[in-house]
Amino acid sequence: MPVANASSTLQTIQTKVRRLTRSPSTALLSDSDLQQYINTFVIYDFPEHLRMFNLRRPFRFWCNPFQSLYLLDETLGITNPLYNFQNKYLTIHTPVYVAGFPAFYSQNREEFFGIYPQVNSIVQQPQTGDGMTLFFSGVINAQQSIPIQPLNGNQIAVLEQNEVLLSSIGDLTAEAEGIQMIDYPLRDAITGNFTVWGNLYDPMLNLPTVPLYYPADLLPNNNVNYLTGQYRVTFTNPPGPGQPVFSQTIPLVAARPQAMLFHDNKIRIRPVPDQPYEINFEVYIRPTALLDVDMTPELEEWWQYIAYGAAKKIFEDRMDLESVSLIMPEFKKQEALCQRRTIVQYTNERTATIYTDGLSGGTGGTGWGYGGFGGTGQF
Repeated sequence: MPVANASSTLQTIQTKVRRLTRSPSTALLSDSDLQQYINTFVIYDFPEHLRMFNLRRPFRFWCNPFQSLYLLDETLGITNPLYNFQNKYLTIHTPVYVAGFPAFYSQNREEFFGIYPQVNSIVQQPQTGDGMTLFFSGVINAQQSIPIQPLNGNQIAVLEQNEVLLSSIGDLTAEAEGIQMIDYPLRDAITGNFTVWGNLYDPMLNLPTVPLYYPADLLPNNNVNYLTGQYRVTFTNPPGPGQPVFSQTIPLVAARPQAMLFHDNKIRIRPVPDQPYEINFEVYIRPTALLDVDMTPELEEWWQYIAYGAAKKIFEDRMDLESVSLIMPEFKKQEALCQRRTIVQYTNERTATIYTDGLSGGTGGTGWGYGGFGGTGQF
């Protein structure tokens, strides 16, 4: 008589959880509640208990021309690879590649901006106030702001998005308050990428609100073009008589990016891209939820660990701490067994030193050297 193979399906996990929790019938524990406990453990608890080698994957997205900041949120277009990134991926890790070239990676703003300074160019515009006029227009010349890297046929100077400030001062004989307008780049409703246009808002009064934090429609009399520098601004209060209008911007030369910063659930790349490039790095993914009775975990050997983890959560909700204590030894044993594959896999790697990188010095192709990327990038 043939012997059946060991099963690791959701149905098998459910059966074991019912046995462990002494809940044989749906009257004691409904199927929907049971599946909720199992998938809560799979999606949220499992990856925090164990960072498995099998859950570390390459990830790639394509940067947008003239856009240096990339948001990792649910308001992006669903076709964007970065859509809902925070919930689908746990952590970002090196190595990072841009168009196949090794790139510098940092999670420290001080380190990143020490290499790529975030310094404003403050320029007085030709217009001056008269105490009554609210509307002004002109051009912020990014080329003049980057004298060390003049434009030519292969270079484009652009203004950094989210970093434009147009300002002046009110009437000195009255309150002489500061007057300011800041930019929010327009976001394409389909792709979620920023465009070369931004709207201008008074940060003290009328900033756009969630979920339209980054607007989709251009304001006709309050906008700036990051590529050409053209702006049209309507201040909330008029600049005082003889008061100049100033622009504060961060002009950048567009080129192939060579560095990436991950901070505040945002990705920033430098230099600002002059065209789309593939950006490739590694991530830890969440395990896949088990949504069908015939589904199995990514690795079938995880099924007992998942069953014990779900049973533990059920006991905790029942305040049955004695049963939690009873199953903990086996729970930890199954955890160690699941971890064994990852431990053995990582023993194949030598500990990285300055002598094992294959680079004896110099800057390498990226200007930083591969050895300067700094460990595993875990956080």
